Amino acid sequence: MKELIYKYKEVISYIAFGVATTIVNFVVFFICKDMLGIDYKISNAISWFLSVLFAFFTNKYFVFGSKHDDLGSFVREILLFYWYRILSFVIDMALMILMIEVLNISDFWSKMATQVAVVVLNYFFSKFFIFNKKTS
Repeated sequence: MKELIYKYKEVISYIAFGVATTIVNFVVFFICKDMLGIDYKISNAISWFLSVLFAFFTNKYFVFGSKHDDLGSFVREILLFYWYRILSFVIDMALMILMIEVLNISDFWSKMATQVAVVVLNYFFSKFFIFNKKTS
């Protein structure tokens, strides 16, 4: 069992911190939308920004163990991270609008579905384009 956990440590860590990031995203989204009365699109943008910030540091240090030699490497990683997260955000927002406004799916189930797609995309982006040991 230990060998299996060690073998898949990165994926397990990504999933665990992905769940934590998703919780941050959901909590901020529903606080903004339901408690503060902010439109769901703006609430989604706010929740995205804060969850991406949380995800950057957890992915960098705890999931991929990325180290930087200088400030330039750190800035490069954070810019790449936000670039790819902007891409996944566009997909997230498009899916939210499609599901809520066109397909009349509740905001809760729309948010759930979009987060699954976003988590898979973000792992791929982080693993191969952002925290790639060859490019850091």
